This record gives sequence, structure tokens and C-alpha cells, in this order.
Amino acid sequence: MAASRPLPLRLAVPLALALLLALVLVAPPRRAAGPRPPARVSALSSSARTPAKGKRTKGGERVTGHLNATYADLPAPRWDWEEMPAAPVPRLDGAAVQIGDLLYVFAGYGSLDHVHSHVDVYNFTSNTWTERFDMPKEMAHSHLGMVSDGRYVYAVSGQYGPQCRASINRNFVLDTQTKKWHELPPLPLPGYAPATQLWRGRLHVMGGGKEDRHEPGLERWSLAVKDGKALENEWRAEVPIPRGGPHRACVVANDKLFVIGGQEGDFMAKPGSPIFKCVRRHEVVYGDVYMLDDGSKWKQVSPMPKPDSHIEFAWVVVNNSIVVVGGTTEKHPITKKMILVGEVFRFDLETMTWSVIGCTKLSGSRQP
Repeated sequence: MAASRPLPLRLAVPLALALLLALVLVAPPRRAAGPRPPARVSALSSSARTPAKGKRTKGGERVTGHLNATYADLPAPRWDWEEMPAAPVPRLDGAAVQIGDLLYVFAGYGSLDHVHSHVDVYNFTSNTWTERFDMPKEMAHSHLGMVSDGRYVYAVSGQYGPQCRASINRNFVLDTQTKKWHELPPLPLPGYAPATQLWRGRLHVMGGGKEDRHEPGLERWSLAVKDGKALENEWRAEVPIPRGGPHRACVVANDKLFVIGGQEGDFMAKPGSPIFKCVRRHEVVYGDVYMLDDGSKWKQVSPMPKPDSHIEFAWVVVNNSIVVVGGTTEKHPITKKMILVGEVFRFDLETMTWSVIGCTKLSGSRQP
């Protein structure tokens, strides 16, 4: 294991934000778990390096194997992290943006049968949760697409209600100075955790899951916006994204649009269930990275060091790099539990290459 070393000061604030988002929005609540995405079971590999706990056969023998590298912790220096105040409520699959020294955390599951419809505000300067206010009653409660221009927060589509209800196509804007909301034109189609970003004067929404939560969407739409207002009455169809699915980081850096990681598939509502009860479905987590620089043709660039999902609010741009903290990867093939990604990944925007620059305390095999 690499020796522990302090977190560089130039990265401390943005990475503290990213880790907080990973903790609040990815880690399941301890007392009331929300819907945890299933994952594809990969084969055991005799050439992998990380030993796995075995299962007992009928005769009582313990069968052991080695995990595929997908499940192993990548070599990384250990950083010293400072624990921050716990969120006022447990959340899963909520959304968040930082504006100045304030972190706005929206919606999310409190439990599988309960969803939040309010915003909590964290102040980095005072290190306290300082404010709470309501969202519009018509706004989605989880799996929102979200982005901010520094004052206005654009909240796009998402799932309305608990369990595995369908996504909706309604979109809202919050003025963080006045705390007033207003509605944008509806999307042509509902989206479930779509990749969302502001780029070249337009609000871009792409991919995500379709209305059933499971089928990946490839559609991409854009809407001209300024100061929280729509400049058009309808969304414009754009070049589709090559690979669909929810829970991806969507980043603008150096006037280029990047879509990073994500997954295909998710829980679905049980057919005929009056409460839309969640049932597991096949899921594939991936580390693909796509870039758009001319607006007309996607380019695939170097993939992440390992498959990574649930990273839509766990990234920052710093020192000409995109830094991604944590996330989730494939389900453990033996214990069947979700594996949390503990690595801190850096994408160098000059060389277009990835590296592992640190780790958190939440990685899969480092968990007790």
C-alpha cells in the first residue's frame, strides 16, 4: 500500500466538495436504503491479483478465487481526509451544485418509499448546514440532470416519486439569490439521470435512461438559455451520443464537452405493481469517455482506469485537469454487494490521458 501523504492545498477545496457529493449522493443511507443499482457479474480470473473470499461447497470446503481487476483497488497514494458535518437527511440519487462557498443539495431518496422535495444548503466557510427550502411540487425527486451558471440552477427531467416510478420531462430553474423558481419548456422525451451541461450558450441534455429507467437513451437535445431564461420555445435535436445510459459525469473544459463513465441498465418497476416496486435488472458499468469539440461529431478518447458510475456530481476541473472522485463499479461477484470506487482519477486535458492520483476511505476492498 502506498504511504499516506497530505492532500495538496490547491486541490483541497474542490476535492472536498467532490468527496462530499460522493458520500451524500452515492453511499446508501445507513438506516433507510434507497434503490441500489444492480450490476453485471463478471467472471473470476485466475490471472487477477486480488484474492476473494470464497463460498463453501456442499461438502464444506471453501472455494476461493481471484477477482477480476475491475474489483481491485488500483495502486494510489493515501490522502488524509477531514470528515465534514453529516447532511441533515440521508440521501441517495439526489443532485448538487456548488456556487461560491455554498453547496446546494437537491431531492433524493430518504428510503425506497420516501423521497425528498427540498433543498439543503451547506456553507464551506462556516462548515455548517445553514438553510433549507422547498422545491416545486411538480419537480422530479431523484435522478435529475443538473447544472449551474454561477447563479441559476437548471434542474432537468428525472424521476417523480419513490420506488421505481417513471421519469418526467418537466424542467425548472432556481435563482439562488431570490430563491424563486420558474419552469422551462418540457423536453421532447422524459429522461432518467441524463447528462446535463451548459455549453456555448445552450443547455445540453443527453443520454440517461428512458422512461422505463432501464433502456439507455441516445438522444441529445439543446435549448438556448441566458440568465435562467429560455430564449426558445422548443428544444433542438442534436447529434446523438454514441453510448447511452445514466449516472455520467458531464463536463465542459477548454470549450470542449466531455461525457465520462456511466452505466447501461438499472432497476425497473415490477410489471403490474401498484407502487412501482423496484426489481433488479441487468446492468453494465463502463468507463468510456466521449468528447465533442465541433458540435457535430463525437470522439472517443482514453477510457477511465476502471468502470465508474454515479459520478455526475463527483467531479471538478482544476489545473487543466478533470478530477473524478469515487463512484460505483460492478457488483461484487461473490458477495453480490455494490462496490464503491475509492480512487481519485485525473484526466489531463493536454495529454488526454488518465492517472490515479489518490484514494478515499470508501473503496470496495478497503471496506471492513
